Amino acid sequence: MNLGRKFFYPIFFSLAILSCWHIASAQENRTPGADNWADWAFADYDITPNITYSTANNTDLKLDLYLPKNRETPVPVLMLFHGGGWVGGEKERNVFQLLPYLSMGWAVINVEYRLAKNSPAPAAVEDCRCALRWVFYQAKQYNFETSKIVLTGGSAGGHLALMTGMLPEKNEFDRQCPTDNNARWNQASQPSMKVAAIVNFYGITDVADLLEGANARNYAIEWFGSAKNRTELAKAVSPINYVRAGVPPIITFHGDRDDIAPYSQAVRFHAALEKSGTVNQLVTLKSAGHGGFNRQQLVDSFAAIREFLRKNNILTTK
Repeated sequence: MNLGRKFFYPIFFSLAILSCWHIASAQENRTPGADNWADWAFADYDITPNITYSTANNTDLKLDLYLPKNRETPVPVLMLFHGGGWVGGEKERNVFQLLPYLSMGWAVINVEYRLAKNSPAPAAVEDCRCALRWVFYQAKQYNFETSKIVLTGGSAGGHLALMTGMLPEKNEFDRQCPTDNNARWNQASQPSMKVAAIVNFYGITDVADLLEGANARNYAIEWFGSAKNRTELAKAVSPINYVRAGVPPIITFHGDRDDIAPYSQAVRFHAALEKSGTVNQLVTLKSAGHGGFNRQQLVDSFAAIREFLRKNNILTTK
């Protein structure tokens, strides 16, 4: 399977994000930092790569932590999950996507998870939930503002951001998370891991829809492998089946010509969220496919993210 073009964010997409975020900010007279973006990017952050947040199936699972040096008060947190159809992808290829949030002085966490060649579904969901638990567990040490945790990702990463943020507090996928203090972090005493918002870039919302029929996709089939209960499991890892009152605000960006993650899923997901009364927004990128948005679409998308976060009292600006 050729994942390079279809599933990974193109390099030009990543490089464009920073400039587009600054354009969007400048249009609002809120250009972050000095004229030289490096003034904040390098002077104001400590970077700790490859922190082990969990171990599963003999695999040490890693995350990269970008932490503001000045955090006298708790800082908001952005968690990013990479794409790749659950069968490929690397967190290191997502670095440029972090820059918009770094420019706001947020803590940023770039998460890896087990892929299908290591562990089939639902391993990736389990891992991402464990990464979120790590954030809550380490909040005091790093001064994370746990009331302002935002999840994001594209494609499979969008799906994982949605699942991580929408699962109820007691669910079967949290059972795999190892802990240092079982008395505090067991299933019965686990504290709330509610997130503030989810920024979903063309994430899969109905995984079962991709296993058979007109929307069947090889990457989804590969993620489940030979599992006999794959349809039941696919439904259990489908965000659309967790829509209910009380889920976090969700903003979705999806191209109407996406042939990898069907745009029809975004439409159905938006309708379900509306019916449940969930604060949400669907931004349709006209004539766009699976990523590869043009410059103006990126400018508009990040302006929409900023406005969405402001409306939901997550982003405050002077």
